[in-house]
Amino acid sequence: MKIRHAAAALALMTAASATPALAQSAPDWSGFYVGVHGGFLDSDEDKNETLVFDRDFDGDFDDTVVLNGTTNDAFSPGYCSGQASNPSPTSCDRDDGGVEGGARVGYDMQFGNWVVGGVAEIAAVDAEDSVSGFSTTPANYVFTRNLKHTAALRARLGYAMGPALFYGTGGAVYGKIDNVFRTSNGANSFTETVEEDDADGYQFGGGVEWSLAPNLTLVGEYLYTDLEAGEHVVRAGPGTAPATNPFILAPNPAGTDITRSNPDFKTHAFRLGMNIRF
Repeated sequence: MKIRHAAAALALMTAASATPALAQSAPDWSGFYVGVHGGFLDSDEDKNETLVFDRDFDGDFDDTVVLNGTTNDAFSPGYCSGQASNPSPTSCDRDDGGVEGGARVGYDMQFGNWVVGGVAEIAAVDAEDSVSGFSTTPANYVFTRNLKHTAALRARLGYAMGPALFYGTGGAVYGKIDNVFRTSNGANSFTETVEEDDADGYQFGGGVEWSLAPNLTLVGEYLYTDLEAGEHVVRAGPGTAPATNPFILAPNPAGTDITRSNPDFKTHAFRLGMNIRF
């Protein structure tokens, strides 16, 4: 009996002494940190996106391009989200997924289990978002946005549990976009006007940061980004096309302005990263 009592007392003493040690091992999330991240992006394509047209150059893209002598829509073959591989809307390649890599700096303050802070990031990005239209000629018309880099400033709110910090994040984001147009139409002339390559928007998401060592953490994160891109207008002019060409019919033989119906570039990002905390 004495042996059993002694063993029980030893076990209680061991557990009691281990509890403070565990408490002391929980990380303190307050302070500055720097880090790097990389991941995969998937464009959130608008499957209902189309091309829209301004026939009278009044700035409103609310006109229909019709066939000569009829009210039939010259773009009746339709549209697709992606890049046309030939003049038929049945052959449209979905945009490939993108990648990104970047760096961050942030600061957190811990209040009990709650952690609040802010983070600033820059990232190099390779992602695209396309829409294609098809005319009865037949011909295709492809508008593509290529996202090149982003810069973001977000707030963070988290809850610490043991070695983990679970958090939500949200804020403003800026992006640099290259606009590209291509077509299989060799008759009309095409002149591009890009209002701006800059895009502004917002981000939100969440993740978990896991303490690997006193000053080193591993981060897993999801982010949704919505950028409003500058207007990319292409004017289809006469070129070598005959006067019966749908783009140059009256009331405007000078041509037709074309742009995308959706100004937004949206992505889903899945990231892994590491932070060094000070």
